[in-house]
Amino acid sequence: MALIEPHFFMTPEGWCNGIVRSPCENFDARPEQTDISLLVIHNISLPPEEYGGTYIEDLFANQLDCDAHPYFEQLRDLKVSAHFLIKRNGQAHQFVATHDRAWHAGASQFNQRERCNDFSIGIELEGSDFESFTDRQYQMLVKLTSALVIAHPLADVRGHQHIAPGRKTDPGPYFDWQRYQREFNNILENDISFMKAPTKLTFPD
Repeated sequence: MALIEPHFFMTPEGWCNGIVRSPCENFDARPEQTDISLLVIHNISLPPEEYGGTYIEDLFANQLDCDAHPYFEQLRDLKVSAHFLIKRNGQAHQFVATHDRAWHAGASQFNQRERCNDFSIGIELEGSDFESFTDRQYQMLVKLTSALVIAHPLADVRGHQHIAPGRKTDPGPYFDWQRYQREFNNILENDISFMKAPTKLTFPD
């Protein structure tokens, strides 16, 4: 096997090299001795089904102008975040170090464990439940995932819909889980970097 493409890597502090760091105060410490074992995929668009601009980054930075659009009124005083955001053009932002707890999952449960924020990393994809995601988003998501499985003992990847069924529906029916798994596994099979890392990752059926 050979290294097929330079991939991202995580610093000891939990930041991904080559990804834009965006300001965010919406995080706190994980419980002590918590294993970071779950990766959660979301979608987000502000306003809904509209793309571009900085509204998502503004929301996570507590700087969203809630008078800019009628939909934003319900977001006033909301404190949320994710570790990462991947925009439609493939550009990625990191808001919270992976060692810290971002506020992305809310009331949730996985494998009989509640409070998924405690043990998960959250990735937001700019998009909606009603439209396909872009090739560049999948490419960035796979590269980012490959860096995260080297740095953390991730065992499973799920959507918000899987850990909060009935309350959340994202990333929705247009997210291609098979493509994501196939392209991630292709890196595992062809990149020598993964020979030294535990990289078994389960995907939704």
